[in-house]
Amino acid sequence: MASTPRAFPTATAVGAPTAAFSSAAVAPSSASAALDELLEGNRRFATGRARRDGTAGRRPFAVVLGCIDSQVVPELVFDQGLGDLLCIRTAGQVLDEAVLGSIQYGVEELRVPLVVVLGHERCGAVAATLGLLRTGARVPGHLELLVDEIAPAARRTRGLPGDWAGHTVRAHTVWVRDAIRADSAFAGASVVAARFDPDSGLVSLLP
Repeated sequence: MASTPRAFPTATAVGAPTAAFSSAAVAPSSASAALDELLEGNRRFATGRARRDGTAGRRPFAVVLGCIDSQVVPELVFDQGLGDLLCIRTAGQVLDEAVLGSIQYGVEELRVPLVVVLGHERCGAVAATLGLLRTGARVPGHLELLVDEIAPAARRTRGLPGDWAGHTVRAHTVWVRDAIRADSAFAGASVVAARFDPDSGLVSLLP
């Protein structure tokens, strides 16, 4: 899977106005510039000002580990073109060895500076996990992996006031971020956790 390491240009200054990237524009070269570009793109998406034309061009500047939910398509949510993001999607953004290997490919081989773990409200995988925990029902087939990975966050947050599902989404997303951060294979990248709200269209960073 080896590829030619990406050569990065000078980073865009954090906080500077974001240039209107065309499909052939230079990608952000630092984690902070990449995060600025993603959040600016999300603001365009949430306010109906998306400008991407879907044309492939740039090399990926961020890895996004997100959910398979059809409402949470990273290229749309962050208003990025084809080739801008290296997207990895599993139900409930659950980790396994294939996911970890894919992230490592982005970080090591493509020199991607930023990894975003993107959870979202009203996650079906979380809802299914909570339902099984409530009833104690047997988990069928391959769904056991999903429940086993999400259930610890659900148990930790069960006693909190408010929306159990929302608390679980946040706790699980942060846990996945921390698991990636703790792995030396990803030492070359900045890893952040974020939450997407389908109602507002906005992405918010999680502490």
